[in-house]
Amino acid sequence: MKVILNIFITFMKIGAFSFGGGLAMLPFIEKEMVYNHHWITSNEFVDIIAIAQMTPGPIAINSSTFVGYKAAGVKGALAGSIGVVITSFVLITILAKYFMKIKDARATKAVFKGIRPAVLGLILSAAISIGKTALIDFNSIIIAVIVFFSLKRLRFHPILGIVLAGVLGVVLY
Repeated sequence: MKVILNIFITFMKIGAFSFGGGLAMLPFIEKEMVYNHHWITSNEFVDIIAIAQMTPGPIAINSSTFVGYKAAGVKGALAGSIGVVITSFVLITILAKYFMKIKDARATKAVFKGIRPAVLGLILSAAISIGKTALIDFNSIIIAVIVFFSLKRLRFHPILGIVLAGVLGVVLY
């Protein structure tokens, strides 16, 4: 029961203090799951991100469900999933009424202008962290470059990029 409560509180903290969506949460999730609690390894973290990106739903829910399940089974999955959304759900429910009144205020706009670059920094931090684990040899670098080029230059759909990466993995490994 202690592990389940710990999973709930940890993911509640992640959900409460992460701005910018699931990708911006990744450094926080990695620090808590890999380094603070040792519920998963760095390699498992990268695998979770890959799985969470391929499955329907937000990355935060998918990753919290997976980590919770790995750490404590179905109860851990429920604790992680509920924990990561509960604070945001409560805050948004309460603030939605008031936000419409202050959304055009100069201070509100200034806050969001300050948060945007921070979110980019969090996403870049996650990309570097994942890159250290995912880019393990020349073949993995080739796959990353081909998929990036396909998405940005050829305008492939991200799902097609994932499929392409899987095919390249089979061919190159």
